Amino acid sequence: MNTHQERIASASYCSILRPLFSPLVCCALGGGAVSALLLGGSAAAQTPRSFPELSSLPPQPGMPDPLVMLDGRRVSTKAQWFNERRPELKALFAHYMYGAIPPKPAHLRFQVQGQYGDFLDGKATLKVVTLEAGPEADAPRIGLMVVAPKEQRRPAPVFLAMNFCGNHALTTDGRIPLPRTWMADGCAGCTNHAATEAGRGAQAADWPLAEIVRRGYALAAFYSGDADSDRGETSSGVYAWLAGGDPARNPAANRGTIAAWAWGFQRCVDYLVTDRDLDPHRIAALGHSRNGKTALLAAAYDERIGMAFAHQAGCGGSAPSRGKIGESLKAINDHFPHWFNAQFKEFNLTPERLPIDQNCLVALCAPRPVLFSAAQEDQWANPPGQFEVLRAADPVYRFLGAPGLEATEMPPEGRLVSSRLGYYIRAGKHSMTAGDWTVFMDYADAQWKAGRQ
Repeated sequence: MNTHQERIASASYCSILRPLFSPLVCCALGGGAVSALLLGGSAAAQTPRSFPELSSLPPQPGMPDPLVMLDGRRVSTKAQWFNERRPELKALFAHYMYGAIPPKPAHLRFQVQGQYGDFLDGKATLKVVTLEAGPEADAPRIGLMVVAPKEQRRPAPVFLAMNFCGNHALTTDGRIPLPRTWMADGCAGCTNHAATEAGRGAQAADWPLAEIVRRGYALAAFYSGDADSDRGETSSGVYAWLAGGDPARNPAANRGTIAAWAWGFQRCVDYLVTDRDLDPHRIAALGHSRNGKTALLAAAYDERIGMAFAHQAGCGGSAPSRGKIGESLKAINDHFPHWFNAQFKEFNLTPERLPIDQNCLVALCAPRPVLFSAAQEDQWANPPGQFEVLRAADPVYRFLGAPGLEATEMPPEGRLVSSRLGYYIRAGKHSMTAGDWTVFMDYADAQWKAGRQ
């Protein structure tokens, strides 16, 4: 963290975090320890550390080697990877790019609002769950929709996916409540940034629930706006809550909304591992576009997530920050200043000085499966660069004794590379379709041997 962030951590966050995240007695620990906690570590296990300024970081035209420490040492053992380099990479991404993923609230509560065994003509059980981050009126409340197959002899593997326009848009079933948080007017049926009944089922064709269940999978879905609204000018989610509603503690250009959404993924996982209808060892994080960026980040930081699907995730997700095709680092920061932290914007004109790139984020998932999927007409998301990210993460998988990317060049359209690091490109544009779900399930079958039970 920079000096300003540490000052916030040692003063503002003490008063905010102490009642919310017991037993993190942050004021007693001091600002450095709070910084460590906000970077996803333990105050007892970590000491404050500093990070090089941009001017002192050497240019690296190619993607950095995940197996080389920041001080130049090469990782030589698995223990060194897990005990030194992996924590270092997590800290580097938190400092230079995404900001810290907030910790788990001390008073997180799950409420099953409804459970219905007649969903999809009786082939599935629908659960409507509310995740409450705290008792305060402004504490985030995430609405989670869980659809699980009934005709199974064992708990089902589950896709956990974040959506753009609310769970009600995924099905016409009226028992799924409308989101109460801010929504973009571009969503069907949204009026004055509020969801309405007119949007119910608007995206159902792209979420083939019946086929997902038929294939033996469950789906858990939540709306991104329940964790943080996708707008640059203001925050209304977890960061606003942590800041006590004070915008000065929560500047848009340093907000890191993707990290807030990853926090939402992790809180949903907190519930999923308790649901007896679901297999806690086969949870896949999935998302399209910015939601795919988030799914990958969530999986990188949370080992309970057993597989990651980054669909057309592009810059800041599955494509390299150093990429020369499509969206640049500067372009994404200019258009979406709230997605990343302030440090990331310092690299707008010199992305080659970043000590990390997205291959390092994939490496944090090792040895778990990761699928990147793309579309030919979506060059803005840099499909060739996405393939190169996987190639540059492959050495870590091999180092850990796991299979990596079993392809040396991009496959032709329509051919799934179903190795531990997987890749798929289809014809078409930037979108998520029912056909993409077939690919997702084929890949999960190959990795988990799930199929129909």
